[in-house]
Amino acid sequence: MPDPIDKAVPHDPLEAARRSARPPLRKRFYNRAAIVREDRDYAVRLDDKPVRTPAGRTLAAPTAALAEALAAEWNAQDEVIDPANMPLTRLANVIIDGVADRPGPVADEVEKYLASDLVCYRAGSPRGLAERQARHWDPIIAFAREELGARLLLGEGVVHVAQPREALVVAQAAIPRDPWRLGAVHTVTTLTGSALIALALVRGRLTADEAWAAAHVDEDWNLQEWGHDELALARRAHRFAELKAAAMVLQSL
Repeated sequence: MPDPIDKAVPHDPLEAARRSARPPLRKRFYNRAAIVREDRDYAVRLDDKPVRTPAGRTLAAPTAALAEALAAEWNAQDEVIDPANMPLTRLANVIIDGVADRPGPVADEVEKYLASDLVCYRAGSPRGLAERQARHWDPIIAFAREELGARLLLGEGVVHVAQPREALVVAQAAIPRDPWRLGAVHTVTTLTGSALIALALVRGRLTADEAWAAAHVDEDWNLQEWGHDELALARRAHRFAELKAAAMVLQSL
């Protein structure tokens, strides 16, 4: 049955374009999602039938808790299956189909962020923004120095700061190599613009909320100064759901 909401004609032309570009959603065809043990993993089943990733692989997780969270996303679907509301399943598909076969290139992408990490570039003014950056970012710099052994340099503005080679080497060594942790770290890195935030999250030095707040210091300052944009807030909520899914992966492992 078509979504009755989509049949309404929106007044916003951007919303009309977004809806027209939305692919048709598949009707829910199962009664219940559950998990079963398969070798060393836990697979998601829909009425005892396996779930397949886009590449045709089995949707399975290395821990029961993570598999249960995946099954919960499938059970939460109503009349149709909406991937937009299933951030953990989307991340699992990426890890199973993409990261598992090519962890090296994925780790390389995370490493690139360390050379110009968000938390190393500070504002000279206004004073309030500089103080807010220091409050959120100085503990992350301290984490890199004290726990990773990486003494990174700070810069002001957007002028590139060449980081010491030895600092980059020890920070890069902290990037996990198993596909699930690596996939989660890559997701957090790209969402936040900071590999250091991702590494602090994987080491338990930041919660998901703290990581999100640290990544959006500048954006939150601008929102405070200039007001909110509803479309931007909707995109932000979507990204936050993705970060929380990555954090759940890390916590489950």
